[in-house]
Amino acid sequence: MTPGLLSPSSPASAVEQLRKEGNELFKCGDYEGALTAYTQALGLGATPQDQAILHRNRAACHLKLEDYNKAETEASKAIEKDGGDVKALYRRSQALEKLGRLDQAVLDLQRCVSLEPKNKVFQEALRNIGGQIQEKVRYMSSTDAKVEQMFQILLDPQEKGTEKKQKASQNLVVLAREDAGAEKIFRSNGVQLLQRLLDTGEADLMLAALRTLVGICSEHQSRTVATLSVLGTRRVVSILGVESQAVSLAACHLLQVIFDALKEGVKKGFRGKEGAIIVDPARELKILISNLLELLTEVGVSGQGRDNALTLLIKAVPRKSLKDPNNSLTLWVIDQGLKKILEVGGSVQEPPGELAVTANSRMSASVLLSKLFDDLKCDAERENFHRLCENYIKSWFEGQGLAGKLRAIQTVSCLLQGPCEAGNRALELSGVMESVIALCASEQEEEQLVAVEALIHAAGKAKRASFITANGVSLLKDLYKRSEKDSIRIRALVGLCKLGSAGGTDFSMKQFAEGSTLKLAKQCRKWLCNDQMDAGTRRWAVEGLAYLTFDADVKEEFVEDEAALKALFQLSTSEERSVLFAVASALVNCTNSYDCEEPDPKMVELAKYAKQHVPEQHPKDKPAFVRARVKKLLAAGVVSAMTCMVKTESPVLTGSCRELLSRRRRRVWARSTDGSSPQALLPLALEGTDVGQTKAAQALAKLTITSNPEMTFPGERIYEVVRPLVSLLHLSCSGLQNFEALMALTNLAGISERLRQKILKEKAVPMIEGYMFEEHEMIRRAATECMCNLAMSKEVQDLFEATGNDRLKLLVLYSGEDDELLRRAAAGGLAMLTSMRPSLCSRIPQVTTHWLEILQALLLSPNQELQHRGVVVALNMVEASKEIAGTLMESEVLEILSVLAKGKESPVTRAAAACLGKAVEYGLIKPHQDGE
Repeated sequence: MTPGLLSPSSPASAVEQLRKEGNELFKCGDYEGALTAYTQALGLGATPQDQAILHRNRAACHLKLEDYNKAETEASKAIEKDGGDVKALYRRSQALEKLGRLDQAVLDLQRCVSLEPKNKVFQEALRNIGGQIQEKVRYMSSTDAKVEQMFQILLDPQEKGTEKKQKASQNLVVLAREDAGAEKIFRSNGVQLLQRLLDTGEADLMLAALRTLVGICSEHQSRTVATLSVLGTRRVVSILGVESQAVSLAACHLLQVIFDALKEGVKKGFRGKEGAIIVDPARELKILISNLLELLTEVGVSGQGRDNALTLLIKAVPRKSLKDPNNSLTLWVIDQGLKKILEVGGSVQEPPGELAVTANSRMSASVLLSKLFDDLKCDAERENFHRLCENYIKSWFEGQGLAGKLRAIQTVSCLLQGPCEAGNRALELSGVMESVIALCASEQEEEQLVAVEALIHAAGKAKRASFITANGVSLLKDLYKRSEKDSIRIRALVGLCKLGSAGGTDFSMKQFAEGSTLKLAKQCRKWLCNDQMDAGTRRWAVEGLAYLTFDADVKEEFVEDEAALKALFQLSTSEERSVLFAVASALVNCTNSYDCEEPDPKMVELAKYAKQHVPEQHPKDKPAFVRARVKKLLAAGVVSAMTCMVKTESPVLTGSCRELLSRRRRRVWARSTDGSSPQALLPLALEGTDVGQTKAAQALAKLTITSNPEMTFPGERIYEVVRPLVSLLHLSCSGLQNFEALMALTNLAGISERLRQKILKEKAVPMIEGYMFEEHEMIRRAATECMCNLAMSKEVQDLFEATGNDRLKLLVLYSGEDDELLRRAAAGGLAMLTSMRPSLCSRIPQVTTHWLEILQALLLSPNQELQHRGVVVALNMVEASKEIAGTLMESEVLEILSVLAKGKESPVTRAAAACLGKAVEYGLIKPHQDGE
């Protein structure tokens, strides 16, 4: 029933009606619907007493939805209206306990006990929470001396480099991982002492301090802001720039934790975990981001530190979801820091310039620029982005000499790799494209490198590719043939590869002469296998193959070249992270893992008649060839390589890159015997583009269906699988994806109660129920089987037992369907539910007048499994009520049970005999003279 449809005669009756409606929805497990009903009732001018009841009911809904902050707020509102509302006090204590505020929770429970001294629930809750407080106090007091001792050892100059000092630092980090331990360190002047460890400059002590600070700040905004006020935001950010890679990474992790805590503070209205009011976390967030932007252009900062700063900005600035209307942080960063990001993107690694950068810096800057541009909402915001980029490029291009032009062209390349729309507009600035062409003929290697790379990136769009094909191919060929520098030749080759692949997978669209692409691919493989070259140069060979592998002839030769495949996989696991997208693209192309719809034959004929171009498939892209290529890639070790790629922590592993890996994973999962395969799928199913997550989730579903999930996903990993599977139940997914998700969830639901609880927590039950009404028989059957396994959980049993729903009726009716597999699933669920909840037995005759016919059909079924389920249902009904037993004994069921009881010893005969025995006990029938 939808809240608000009824129109009672007075506001008071309307409030009462909506409250009752909300109560019914709550009993049925529809907590969101109940919230809506209670909210509408509050808006109808309820009395203070009614308001108290409605607020406490809303608190109960929020407790069920695990939103404990809102539960506490609603319960407090109820208490404000009625200070003696014992239910509201109890619910607030439950919320406070979940929020970790035990001292406040115990006060509410003490008040409950004083109001209702004989209430055993309150007494038990008070005992439990008292025990928790005592345990926390005991733990805190026992660690007092330990914390002090650890800091003494760490700060003692005489203990330098000793095993004792190393052990103390490890213990401090371990202690900080527990919230109680982190709180103890924090209250023991720990942040000031950790600051002294940071000031020593010793890598080991700095690592210990940073990792301890992670524990202190994790999920605790008030401690986070206090920590920043002691250490200073500038000081924390500056640690990113140290030369030690390990220390820089640890500082990056700490800053990520700080970002998470501050962003959570912005969402929740400045409340800390302990309920303390703190300074505005949005302001602290901006100060932190401002310092990171300043760090980008500071001289003396390490290249690794600059990369880590870019990584943090990528994660912290753009909106997580485009549904969030607030992109003010992105706009602020563009206004304050776009020029600084472009400065990093325009820097070169060799020769070293003012800013130290790594091979990955420009790609990281491109990813950040792309994320910022994608986060813009309107044309005015995008136009401002373009204007700032163009003004920056002009400032270098005009009046700064040759060095300025190189810097401007390098910046354009950075934009072309990121927000290509901005890059294309920059290319159209007066003189830019002409300078690129001119510098390609330069005698200086550094100038040629910058120009050729810009030319390669500029060929990304069909319009520009055709321009370069007409004007730049001869130049690239000349560079490739005559240059003495491999670094120039390989880039010129990639430019030719990119232009040669402009037709994509269309066999009829060849840009170069027959055999030319094979020659280009052969040279790419040769350079790829040359381990004397540095990884940054060999990356370009992979870029070339990523384009050329649209050609099926190139794919066939590539998968036959074991040395090239081995070199490709080794390069994908190297520190050269910018190669990841190219590797993923080449593998997707080799396995045809891209989406390709079969054209309608009638539309093809119509296109031919209209003399329109019709794409043609290469003969070697047929399924048999694709399967053969997949086998060869598996033999070469593609699964292990991709697992390492997925686990990479790099901005280069963008959503698009993850999507490519997900497509590739889905293609090879069935043939893979490598245990690392499922582990690599999990992160792909949880992060990346929507398409990539769906592809990975579908592969997980197939694995869960065809293997033992406990073996495939050992330990805690099996619980991580549930969320991706539930995501496949959404209406936006295909029927096949829905079916595979239901089958996989059925397997998981049959393993353990903890897994069933995880499925319930992900709010899968309403979606599964919806698919029980699906027209497609396989989906309907899979949903019913899944519900049958979930029925072992108390919460699902409560849903069936609740009044005013047709869940039980549906199972009874499905038990009489023609589809034998559907009957088996429904009858199994019915047997389970009537066994666990005897009260349901008396409701079976009420849900349909055909119940007796359905039960008799089950008992007479030639299928032993159906027969067994039917006789178990009959036994449960007989044991539940003498009245129901009498109805059964007066029907043909008595005769059927008598025949079944005389059969060969089996579970069916034993259950049938038990039915008759119970009827004898009731005095409904008499035993035969021979005692049977």
